[in-house]
Amino acid sequence: MTTEPAPRWRRLEPDERKEQIFACAARLFSDRPYSEVSTSDIAAEAGVARGLINHYFGTKRELYLEIIRRALTVPRLAVEILPEGPLELRADVAIDWFLDMVTSQEKMWLAAIAPEGIGRDLEVERILEEADRESADRVLEAVGLSRESEHGPELNALVRAFGGMVKAAGREWLVRGALDRAQVHTLLSKSLVTLVGEVFPEIQRG
Repeated sequence: MTTEPAPRWRRLEPDERKEQIFACAARLFSDRPYSEVSTSDIAAEAGVARGLINHYFGTKRELYLEIIRRALTVPRLAVEILPEGPLELRADVAIDWFLDMVTSQEKMWLAAIAPEGIGRDLEVERILEEADRESADRVLEAVGLSRESEHGPELNALVRAFGGMVKAAGREWLVRGALDRAQVHTLLSKSLVTLVGEVFPEIQRG
């Protein structure tokens, strides 16, 4: 008895197709400068008609900005996977998750923290700021705090400042090779523990 070979393709649901296009575009923008990637390139990579890219994402620029936004925003999942336990353990797991994420999309993450080719205009700045604020909210959520609390705006700003160090440490590791992953992990996890355990209480005491 013979079996029919599995089909080489299947019809994707709209959400699946959208994510497929997104993933293909992210790979292309990781490998080439923005100016060298066209919507035709993305369509060919994803195996779809170019009009479908416009349907889901609008222009190439809008798609690129969405990729940047997602690459720099800490998802809720990163908070949900944290174990119960002391701050040191939770910080260790959080930083380990982050470094895994950066490793898995190294080129895209580096491009996202310093987007080139479309100009650092007001819209780009707004997206970067929104990603930083939302990611800072995730960190506050992870330690049981909220930006809506009395000192929430200040705490969010402190986490965003920490985020600047995260990006700088990432460049020292991935671009310059001055630090290795273990050293970056130690730097970020210890700094996060100090920020939450010592700096936050002082700010909240006023």
